[in-house]
Amino acid sequence: MIERAGGKILASVTDGVGRVVFNQPEKRNAMSVEMWAGMVESLDAFEADPEVRVVVLAGAGDKAFVSGADISQFEKNRADFDAQREYDKITSSGRRRLAAFPKPVIASIRGFCLGGGLGIAMNTDLRIAADDAQFGIPAAKLGIAYTMDMVSLLTSLVGPAHARMMLYSGERIDAAEAQRIGLVNRTVPVEQLEQVVNKLASTLAANAPLTMRAAKLTVTAAITDASLREMGAVDEAIAACFDSEDYREGRRAFMEKRKPDFKGR
Repeated sequence: MIERAGGKILASVTDGVGRVVFNQPEKRNAMSVEMWAGMVESLDAFEADPEVRVVVLAGAGDKAFVSGADISQFEKNRADFDAQREYDKITSSGRRRLAAFPKPVIASIRGFCLGGGLGIAMNTDLRIAADDAQFGIPAAKLGIAYTMDMVSLLTSLVGPAHARMMLYSGERIDAAEAQRIGLVNRTVPVEQLEQVVNKLASTLAANAPLTMRAAKLTVTAAITDASLREMGAVDEAIAACFDSEDYREGRRAFMEKRKPDFKGR
């Protein structure tokens, strides 16, 4: 276990699965500036580690994934527009790092997933929610506005009608409604969350890493404006799959009726 941000970010690796835990349960895992930096450091380490095939993000305790920004830092870091602009540089950089992370990322969500916490969850690839989860963007109740990247991502996931409802009302929705509108992939009983997420993570960790990287790049390109798509990277990732030893291993395993042993090369 590696501690970052004064112990408020915990990182570990087990059986090919990297795990980041937001560890400020006394504040319902509200994100401080230091925690944003700790999350990015953890992702950097996981990307550099070839043994890590998939990453899981979770909140400590049973009350929250991430309940939003640490409001105790607002007076210092978000007192006016200039301060907010600097704060946005930090948080937007963290979200971009998460969105660009080349390996699959799963958000394991229970309890509160609000504001900036929802921004983190939306930038993961898969979101599995316990049935006690609550989602919301309370900007309208705080007198602040969310950045274009957050609003664009929300709209791409749930559509403009549901995005407007969440943004205008500032009200929370439950896990069942979040699944209905496409905000999360799956909702499970709270007592099954860890088991379901671990099984999913193990499945992804056993799959071909180059294939998952290509799939992630291609899906991202599909929902990006055509003028901004990195098609060169997509084409290279696809070609790498067909030229890989893993492709040959996949064919052999299929013919031999066994599970493939992918190496990521």
